[in-house]
Amino acid sequence: MVTVADTRVELNRLIAFPTVSRDSNMKLIAYVQERLNEYGIGSRLVHNEEGTKANLLATIGPMLEGGVVLSGHTDVVPIDGQDWHTDPFSLVENDGKLFGRGTCDMKCFIATCLAALPDMVAADLSVPLHFAFSYDEEIGCAGVPSLIKLIRKELPLPKAVIVGEPTDMKVVTAHKGVDAVNVVIIGQEAHSSQTQLGYSAIMAAGKLIQFVGEMMAENASGSNKDTNFEPDHTTMTVNMIHGGTALNILAGHCEMTWDIRSLPGDDAQQYISRFTTFCNDTVLPEMLKTAPRSKIEINVRAGTPALQFEVDSEAERLCRQLTGDNAVRAASYAAEAGQFQEAGLSTVICGPGSIAQAHKANEFITLEQVELGTRFMSHLIEKLAR
Repeated sequence: MVTVADTRVELNRLIAFPTVSRDSNMKLIAYVQERLNEYGIGSRLVHNEEGTKANLLATIGPMLEGGVVLSGHTDVVPIDGQDWHTDPFSLVENDGKLFGRGTCDMKCFIATCLAALPDMVAADLSVPLHFAFSYDEEIGCAGVPSLIKLIRKELPLPKAVIVGEPTDMKVVTAHKGVDAVNVVIIGQEAHSSQTQLGYSAIMAAGKLIQFVGEMMAENASGSNKDTNFEPDHTTMTVNMIHGGTALNILAGHCEMTWDIRSLPGDDAQQYISRFTTFCNDTVLPEMLKTAPRSKIEINVRAGTPALQFEVDSEAERLCRQLTGDNAVRAASYAAEAGQFQEAGLSTVICGPGSIAQAHKANEFITLEQVELGTRFMSHLIEKLAR
């Protein structure tokens, strides 16, 4: 039977692959294929357009309906500018914790899958287990759509998808959606003492930032709330901005990016439409008075849908039986779960580690969570065995 030591071995290997989203994940994918090949298990890859990254799909057990998809993303966030006390791409144990980039988000879940391979193969499964490992989750869940398309096209219909994002091995049945909006503001340069001859793009951006903040404040004080989430309302924040040339030059260019974290059932498009109207009807006309070449360009990046509550779904029943957890939980982050659900697949989130440790320096997962994740995989295999 799979042990915590087995999972640690796999986690150690996976952490050593520096699969930051801007870089390739192909070496990690090749390693996963090697592990599968050891047990005579084939796999399918779905590459990105450049061929530098790939999703992986593999099936263990009979090719029948009613299987379970184990979904995990292979990419991690950057370490740039973070104060790491250890090598982020080497697994280091200290005080009951395993440190390394991706330990909790979310290579430990993938490690539990790989460590349990011998047990899966030996179990004589009544329905299949499908590995679905994706790329570019950390930059908007951009890789998984092609993987989901392959699953829907080529697999007998699975009954459940378990997305192994860190939930402390608790069952999460809903998450917020996310949409990203990039805004390019073209003003007109002039000496900063001659404001009648131009318009600072950064000053325009300031008005747009304030408007985004006002929309979020409305939500914070409004009635459209869900206390299963924290914060309990749809949020909007401007998180990136750059522009300008010098202190004494009106900025000719500014670029800002903001995101919308929407409650299930709340349409992000309404906020984008309000923002667009404010740009076109209020800010841009003011700019054009002194800067006739002014423009505001709005580009909405592909969003990730929310995971809707689906009470007593196949995936929820399965994970509650395996964990004994019956509480209602939701996550304010976005994940691939909403995309699987949108494709008609019953989906929940349940995985080892705490989201509180994700994306920061000295990311870690506790040994207790590694044990719980390993035990969960064993229980899943036992349940699906003949």
